[in-house]
Amino acid sequence: MDHVDLVVPRQRALKHVQVREHVRSLIEAQPPGSAAPSERELVARFGVARMTVRQALDALVAEGLLERIPGRGTFVAQPPKTAGRLTSFTEEIRRRGMLPESQTLLARVEQAGPGVARALDISPGDPVLHWRRLRRADQAIVCVEDAYLNEVLLPGFLQHGTPTSLYEALAARGLRPTEVEDSISADRASAEEATVLEIAEGDPVLRHARRAVSDGRIVEVSRTCYRHDRFTVYLQLADR
Repeated sequence: MDHVDLVVPRQRALKHVQVREHVRSLIEAQPPGSAAPSERELVARFGVARMTVRQALDALVAEGLLERIPGRGTFVAQPPKTAGRLTSFTEEIRRRGMLPESQTLLARVEQAGPGVARALDISPGDPVLHWRRLRRADQAIVCVEDAYLNEVLLPGFLQHGTPTSLYEALAARGLRPTEVEDSISADRASAEEATVLEIAEGDPVLRHARRAVSDGRIVEVSRTCYRHDRFTVYLQLADR
């Protein structure tokens, strides 16, 4: 059997692009769920075959801008969900529409213990910045957080007092975390945690441990204890 090349006429190809871009401009400002122009409307407007219109709409469906619902028609699609941006406590509480507050309970240079040293990839006894804060949202106590920072990467960090946001302060030094390793577990409050969080000893709490990395350098290790009734962790996962 002889090989046959299929060639789309140039005029038809240009019409397909015109239809596609016309529909794109119409739906840009439309909310998800709005009806797209019908094939009949587009055939009448551009004077083209239904196949050309269908090709244009198929391209927008493939881009995720339109979706076809059997028996109903073609509609503006929901925007694709993307992985959540890495945020600090301050940024996350603001995103939820609340006012974040922090009260420094401790801020000093210490010698790294074995666990902190291992997490920061330094040697036991190396200097680290230990910053403990009581965190609030709309004046309600949410958690107590212990952050340990590699002092070698942050000379003079506490020289002018503690910053409002750790991640903003790290960003100002070119060290904002670009990736993190998190672990979350359920536990019960110790006597010390219960006093700070204003709950009863043994009440359930949520423990969040984080190791933050900035372009391959471990800049922070934190351990946070949340009141179970004041904070919900939201996870967004995708199968790609």
